[in-house]
Amino acid sequence: MSQIIMKGKNAKLDFSNTEVAFSTKSDDELKKAAWLFKMMNKKWLVEFGSKIGMQAVKWHLPFAGTVVKKTIFAQFVGGTTLLECQPAITKLFSFNTQCILDYGAEAKEEEQDFNHTMRETIRAIEFGATNESVPVVSCKITGLARFNILEKLQNKETFNEEEKVEYRNVLKRLDAICYSASEKGVGVFFDAEESWIQDAIDELVDSMMKRYNQKTVFVYNTFQMYRHDRLQYLKDSFEKAEKEGYLLGAKLVRGAYMEKERARAEDMGYPSPIQVDKAATDKDYNDAVRFCVDHYEKIAFANATHNMESCMLQANLIAERKLPKDHPHLNFCQLYGMSDQITFNLAHAGFNVAKYMPYGSVQEVVPYLVRRAQENSSVTGDMGRELGVVMEEMKRRGLA
Repeated sequence: MSQIIMKGKNAKLDFSNTEVAFSTKSDDELKKAAWLFKMMNKKWLVEFGSKIGMQAVKWHLPFAGTVVKKTIFAQFVGGTTLLECQPAITKLFSFNTQCILDYGAEAKEEEQDFNHTMRETIRAIEFGATNESVPVVSCKITGLARFNILEKLQNKETFNEEEKVEYRNVLKRLDAICYSASEKGVGVFFDAEESWIQDAIDELVDSMMKRYNQKTVFVYNTFQMYRHDRLQYLKDSFEKAEKEGYLLGAKLVRGAYMEKERARAEDMGYPSPIQVDKAATDKDYNDAVRFCVDHYEKIAFANATHNMESCMLQANLIAERKLPKDHPHLNFCQLYGMSDQITFNLAHAGFNVAKYMPYGSVQEVVPYLVRRAQENSSVTGDMGRELGVVMEEMKRRGLA
């Protein structure tokens, strides 16, 4: 089902409407997107280009930054700095679409890097407070804490004196970010990561939710539904929030570490935390959407997916229950540069929808871009779907 008739302004939600989907793009921008998705639809080219691109940027080869910035960077990244993102943010907002900012640096290992990520995240919060179109920023705990510290925390291992100091610094960074968010009225999404540090992340984020989500949701945890235990964990998290007197913030995703998780489970001889198949993931994801809508007054959530069925499910539930389409607890989110047919049709129909927009220098963001390209190559079919929709609009405009 791709349509739903709704009452009120912008009544019709139709994910097949490519005119609305690509209303933000000029003919030249559409042609460029088609070319890029064609390239990314070739698995061998993605793998080859990823290796070459990573090394070229690492070695600071003069052509690398320029090539990356004019191609994949321009499609999936808002800019190198917050100010450079402003034109893209403004353009999105002119189409009723908000923006979630994500400083794109990957996991670090040094205290100075963690402090830099903290400062950059707080800077993004302050920037968001001056932009009504930026309600949330995103952050990875591994950008604030050493992976080994999180592993030891998860495994309940005793910290030595040096690690105790390090852990206290992690808590200070986390609290500084969440305090700033609550003071400035901007939300923070904390990303989910690998299962062998996720319990530690959950513990840290829960402590921040309890402190800062008393009356309004500023802090959000992320629930990866490709894990077979996460639907129950979502329900348990809600019960815990109810019991301890705070509101739950939840970002729902399918997940991004599936192959790594399965390989590690097999290598180390423990049961895989990953669902048996995609159908099981889809079922739990949609059940999670239903659960959050059922409790929307006490759960602020973002349906962060490129799956049309899951988005249409939420739209249907909102319509059937006559809930406000723009309620601050009922949100949708897609990655910048992808799934425009979902994002802009939701926005056109009056729903709360945002683009997840990474930013940072080319060197900082290339690992994110490589992962994006590899995750969404022809193996998953995402690039094929993106290309198909772009080609439909090109035909409609008489460009193909």
